[in-house]
Amino acid sequence: MLPPASRKSLLTLILALSASALSVSATTSKRLESSTSNLIRVLGPQGVNILRLDAKQKAHTSNLFIQEPTGSYNINPGPEPEDPFPEFPAYYFEQPLDHFNATNQYFGQRYWVSTRHYTPGSPNTPVFVLDGGETSGEDRLPFLDTGIVDILTAATGGVGVILEHRYYGDSIPVTNLSTDSLRWLNNDQAAADSANFMANVKFPGIDEDLTAPGKPWIYYGGSYAGARAAHMRVLYPSLVFGAIASSGVTHATLSNWEYMDIIRTAMEPTCAAHLVGAVETIDNILAMSRQGGRRAGMAKMLKGLFGLASLEHDEDFVSLLESPLGSWQAKNWDPAVGSTTFDSFCAALVKPPFHLASSPSVVDAPFGDERRMVNEEGLLLDYAVFNYAKFVREKYVSLCPEDMTVEQARPSVISVNVMLTLTLVVSSSALGHTMTPNTRKHHLTKNGVFGCSKCALSGDISRQAFSYGRSFHTAPPDQNHPRIISRLLDLAYETRICAQAFPPGEHFKVPALPNITAVNALGDFEIAADRLAIIDGEDGVHHYDEFGLRNIEDEPEEIRKIHGEMIVFVMDWLKQWKA
Repeated sequence: MLPPASRKSLLTLILALSASALSVSATTSKRLESSTSNLIRVLGPQGVNILRLDAKQKAHTSNLFIQEPTGSYNINPGPEPEDPFPEFPAYYFEQPLDHFNATNQYFGQRYWVSTRHYTPGSPNTPVFVLDGGETSGEDRLPFLDTGIVDILTAATGGVGVILEHRYYGDSIPVTNLSTDSLRWLNNDQAAADSANFMANVKFPGIDEDLTAPGKPWIYYGGSYAGARAAHMRVLYPSLVFGAIASSGVTHATLSNWEYMDIIRTAMEPTCAAHLVGAVETIDNILAMSRQGGRRAGMAKMLKGLFGLASLEHDEDFVSLLESPLGSWQAKNWDPAVGSTTFDSFCAALVKPPFHLASSPSVVDAPFGDERRMVNEEGLLLDYAVFNYAKFVREKYVSLCPEDMTVEQARPSVISVNVMLTLTLVVSSSALGHTMTPNTRKHHLTKNGVFGCSKCALSGDISRQAFSYGRSFHTAPPDQNHPRIISRLLDLAYETRICAQAFPPGEHFKVPALPNITAVNALGDFEIAADRLAIIDGEDGVHHYDEFGLRNIEDEPEEIRKIHGEMIVFVMDWLKQWKA
């Protein structure tokens, strides 16, 4: 039993997070995947902390939870947000909790339909279903309005659908999110949901039967959902006439050091060089401090620059320092959607101090050049390290409440579990991550590989959604390879949060490592099928084709080109359709 103070603190956190979730409109939620929730999927332990502190701060400043005189807490969500997509009301399709064992339990799987371009009566009317993936389906509604679903339905006279993933948004099949209750969150069950939906749905307001296999269904997904699209074509070929996997992550791996390495090679070269140098400097200082003697206090001095002097464990410290890197995958060709955090980080990192800014020889000098060295707080370091520290202090450490130390802000077993399970509902944590089939083994992450959550549930059910391409973003195994994250971030540290967040249940427990073999058995890098399109892009872009503008002619040339090519091959697929 928790002491009263801890129970109160935990309740406050739950209410704050829940209230924050209730207040997020569909317009705001479009940015969830490109902001705080990204930290969970990419960065793990310290991403949990940042999201937790950010939610706590926003909930407090917005008065989203209130304490009654009795000492109880009530949620104050504020006014009901305006629906930005009134054209697409939500509907629910009844799904069994377990497709493979009778339980007599069912839940409503939420979906949305667009008949904007629908041509009734056509013998080959296509239905395009976009897999909602690891977030609320509401976050995918822009793709129904101006994105890839609208683009393809406009070209074909088809019907567009967004299908929400079980355990996300309003498609919650259980009453709690304990480890036991999550045992039905797996790839087999999710794929069976989609198959059952395709074969049996009756769309409101549409008289004709559009179920598969009587009509050509084309399955689309991006990232995790991209792997689902490819796997659906393999697992249910009679129902899925065609599939498009955008940045589809079909190769599962454990230690994915290449994820951060592709960011290093794709980012602006000067920023990359400064970041590599800063990380090397930080690692060296921590290593010297661990040797003891006169240098024993150097680690605390270094952490103090970042506002983290009281943070005990070096691994937690360097884990927090990778936080800005999670914003890379949130970049987008559409400035209305993409995040600029990474660019802001780079600009801050390379900016010279005021007294050196007017000297080109200093600005252009390589990292570590004596002309770039600055002495602050007893440390003589390249100014990029001080810039790094300032950015982390202002953007992340500032989230820590004044009455809480940074050590207290580290996750307890309880708070991590609360944070992760709530995030399963609120945003886009939770699903594992793989590598795309076009990336090949010599540059595994080249074409848009991005991570999801840090935990992998497995056990009796082999193909877990949590282990879908489970990868942990570690430092390169070669100590001499340039790196932008600390060498202290190894597999042991990155997997530790799984045991903390999901203690063993009565019927289900988290394994030490996920079952990646089951995922790779579905095709891995070599996955292929008729009418299966693999869409990828260079330099770490991430399912860029999923986004679109109201007028396709206003899109950048490269995006307009790929959309045009997709229309062409989909039209060719439909010519192959035989009812």
